[in-house]
Amino acid sequence: MTYLLLNAVFLVLAAAVFLVAVRRRALSRRGVAATLIALAVVLVLTAIFDNIMIGIGLVDYDPDRIVGLRIGVAPIEDFAYPVGAALLLPAVWALLDRHTAGEKNG
Repeated sequence: MTYLLLNAVFLVLAAAVFLVAVRRRALSRRGVAATLIALAVVLVLTAIFDNIMIGIGLVDYDPDRIVGLRIGVAPIEDFAYPVGAALLLPAVWALLDRHTAGEKNG
């Protein structure tokens, strides 16, 4: 199994939950904007710190399991988890908060 396939499963799930939160209006426009800002920050931090960790030899990737596209020395697949987390966590939070608020009011 390649890292891309493994990441695709995670990213599709995260994107689906995010879209459900947006569609149900659990995430407001402001919430979506905040999520996108957080996503940008997390991607920049991932690029910096993953390049450092890979550059000093702390971690490495099997070349047969990556696409080969890199940002610095970090394979593109390395960015999937921050993207997934930046989409999934606010969406789940908003959906659970909305559900809990409904229980309190109902």
